[in-house]
Amino acid sequence: MSIIRRILLADDDLSMRSGVADLLEGIGLEVLQAGDGLEALELAKSFRVHAALLDMQMPTCGGLEALPLLHQQLAGLPCIVYSGNLSIATANMAMEIGAFSTLRKPVEPDLLRAEILRALASSPFLN
Repeated sequence: MSIIRRILLADDDLSMRSGVADLLEGIGLEVLQAGDGLEALELAKSFRVHAALLDMQMPTCGGLEALPLLHQQLAGLPCIVYSGNLSIATANMAMEIGAFSTLRKPVEPDLLRAEILRALASSPFLN
């Protein structure tokens, strides 16, 4: 019996979130969708997740705010932060507070799949 690999996806843009979820579900992943960081934190309390993809800028609680809170709940969870406004400074800040990696939107589908699979390979929650 194989383990269901579950991704937590937080993005306030519904069309972007749906497209990314479809892409990830297409490679056999289960995707939990959240509209902001607070909803993502609640889902992480209720479901076992193996990696996360967080939009950097969301109302209420963006990815940079949610990232350390997710790590308090699930130490070692690989979290990818992505944004359409990703600068070198914000990418460095995300990495300093524990991001697994950063991506710029729109993300090339092959790159997104590769980064998600790389994050899952490092996840302590799949062992």
